[in-house]
Amino acid sequence: MVRICLRIFGTMLKINKQLTDQKKGTLLAFIAIMFITPDSLLIRLSSIESWGLIFYRGIIPFFAVFIGLLIIQKGQFISALINNGWHGVAYVFTFAITNILFVISIENTNVANTLIMLCLAPMLSAVISFIFLKENPDKKTWIAITVTTLAVIYIFFDSVEKGDFKGNFFGFICAMGLAAGTVIIRSVKQINLVPSAMMGKLLVALIALIFVDKFNLTGKDLIIIPTMGIFCVAIPFVLITLAPRYITAPEVNLFFLLETILGPIWVWLVIHEQPSIETIVGGLVIISTIAVHSFLALKKT
Repeated sequence: MVRICLRIFGTMLKINKQLTDQKKGTLLAFIAIMFITPDSLLIRLSSIESWGLIFYRGIIPFFAVFIGLLIIQKGQFISALINNGWHGVAYVFTFAITNILFVISIENTNVANTLIMLCLAPMLSAVISFIFLKENPDKKTWIAITVTTLAVIYIFFDSVEKGDFKGNFFGFICAMGLAAGTVIIRSVKQINLVPSAMMGKLLVALIALIFVDKFNLTGKDLIIIPTMGIFCVAIPFVLITLAPRYITAPEVNLFFLLETILGPIWVWLVIHEQPSIETIVGGLVIISTIAVHSFLALKKT
């Protein structure tokens, strides 16, 4: 598996020299999301308890990327990590919190609900960029933010009645963390924050150590957990950390719409988990709003 990671890293380095920044960022984000789409299904299929799952989702990607960076960067690894500075520290904590809450959200609500919360990230990153990077969103963006916020409130009311408010709330906080993380990367796009993302995964594992009851993997988990850790976590987080260096934070987060669509389909096909009517309606409003907003933004450029 480590060899596969190294081959992908090597391919990305070659592509990096051939494409424009827009194409680089778009390709990195697209490939990352394609790897992520089965993640929710694998979480559902695993039988290990929550904190054990979170531990392995931290420690496996940490070692995979650590080995990859040692081979690729060699003696420059430590200096690269130090060079990440305070932005790197902020990204470590943002990345860790987002990763932990994603699993907790998935296990406390419908998969579709969590992924719909995540697709708010483009709008949230626009707001955060406005506050911290002084990138003022246009009128279309503010309208889209208003519409998607109302749709989320609608889904939240439904979740209160069904008793899964906790999962939806954590999904929303996860979306905020995702948005904040891409803005942090964008604010220092000249710096590679992959070492900080790697340390974020280590922090995830260390936090999980406090709460985990058992570490043993049995049965299908012997295949599901390593597969998830490498293909749905390690590879995507490297690519999604690199993407905002080339395209804007909202553009990167727009690709999570693909996970919002494909993730629940995987879950429905395999374990027949069906979202509520309110989730479907609210989700369609959010996805349609962001899709129209993205189309108008691309048409303008």
